[in-house]
Amino acid sequence: MMLTSPTWRGIIGQSWTDLVEVMMPHPDDKSAVLRAARALNARPQAVVDPAFTSGDPFFDARDLVQVKYEMLRRVQVEGQAVTTTAAAFGFSRPSFYAAQAAWQAAGLPGLLPARPGPRGGHKLTAAVVAFLVEQRACDPHLPTAQLVALVQERFGLVVHRRSIERALARHTKKGRRTPP
Repeated sequence: MMLTSPTWRGIIGQSWTDLVEVMMPHPDDKSAVLRAARALNARPQAVVDPAFTSGDPFFDARDLVQVKYEMLRRVQVEGQAVTTTAAAFGFSRPSFYAAQAAWQAAGLPGLLPARPGPRGGHKLTAAVVAFLVEQRACDPHLPTAQLVALVQERFGLVVHRRSIERALARHTKKGRRTPP
């Protein structure tokens, strides 16, 4: 943020505490924002590190990303032991190493929990998609409803027609179109 922006005008005479109170959202608003970003710590009471229990408004035990970052920083920069540091931040030792690997792989965004839900189609495996592509190659005008029946007959899977249409579209989009 530039010092010439309207937010920064007139704050030279204010104390840091006043500035934090002005800039930080209301605690309930911050919880809502953290929850929406999947960064709300489900167990803030487990964080017993002095920085978070000192009352400093900068350190917020509800902010999962900040808690994980500070935990990693304590071990990396300050050289504290993994086991005691992880416990002080409300994590297990394996959770520390998982956070460390996520940090090394993706940086700060890696400290956010993964999105819930399936990561990909579990019914439409590569073999099923290959079968669908083969059927469409043999008869390009084969209706999707017929493909649904063929998949059920051949693989014993009940698959929605839109799932088949999306799988075929993804296959075509990736340039894997089978020659006519």
